[in-house]
Amino acid sequence: MSTQTPRSGCTATVLLVGFEPFGDDAGNPGWDAVRLLDGAQIGGRRVVAACLPVTFGESLRQLQAHIDRLAPELVIAVGLAGGRSRLSLERVAINVDDARIPDNAGACPIDCPIVDDGPAAYFSNLPIKAMLVALRDAGIPAEVSQTAGTYVCNHVFYGLMHALRHQPGVRGGFIHVPYSPAQATRRPDAPSLPAATVAEGLRIAVQAALDTAQDLRIAAGAVH
Repeated sequence: MSTQTPRSGCTATVLLVGFEPFGDDAGNPGWDAVRLLDGAQIGGRRVVAACLPVTFGESLRQLQAHIDRLAPELVIAVGLAGGRSRLSLERVAINVDDARIPDNAGACPIDCPIVDDGPAAYFSNLPIKAMLVALRDAGIPAEVSQTAGTYVCNHVFYGLMHALRHQPGVRGGFIHVPYSPAQATRRPDAPSLPAATVAEGLRIAVQAALDTAQDLRIAAGAVH
């Protein structure tokens, strides 16, 4: 849950959401990093951190409640992508739930649309190329990713962009992060990043998103 509550006359809000642990992990590095920024000021905006359940359906209901309560200017969800070595700025969310493992409520949907009759996909409306450059300039390992998977992270990413479709001017997207060093000790050769590094990367990414009206046009695609 969020540790901040909106106040009358407060500055504009950036909503950062992480996730509870899932699978056989005791923690979630996305939430560990997001909560380090709770209450921070970035670009004159107040950061509010919230933790979502790793469950299909309920995660979107809670996300919508946070958006309704805060009316944020910018929303970024942050999830774990174990095995990746960089902050992954996700480009696209697809309209399908196809769970390899059950969610934390035991649900395991297969080939189910997230939104019936919704579009096949939504693109992030974050300036992901400008964010990429800012992160790399600061020495934070980063990449543009072409897939957010088909688990709860993609579910939330798609649901977020669907929710924002009628809110012009509000930007949203998703960032995947690597394992934490503690998680990596249980997985030989798995890359990891400390929570403080991820949090700094998120701060830089948020600042770049707030500062950039028109995204950069640079190559950041993938061959496969």
